[in-house]
Amino acid sequence: MWKITKKYFNNLWNYIWGLTTVDEKAKATAKEVKRRYRRTKKELADVKDALKEVGNQIGDVKEAVKGSKRKGRKKNENK
Repeated sequence: MWKITKKYFNNLWNYIWGLTTVDEKAKATAKEVKRRYRRTKKELADVKDALKEVGNQIGDVKEAVKGSKRKGRKKNENK
């Protein structure tokens, strides 16, 4: 009798877990987290490259504000 009851509850437990979609939801959530992680990582790499470019441009701004003599051929004002 005990074996039959145990088997009944075991089968019932498996049936109930078979109806739920907890596993599918967990897998879908894990997949979504991985996708978001990859996209975030890619965007952070883009931001890093952009910041590096801004750092390179800061020197040009400093020189433009500082001012310097005109480069190249001098303008002839005697004409």
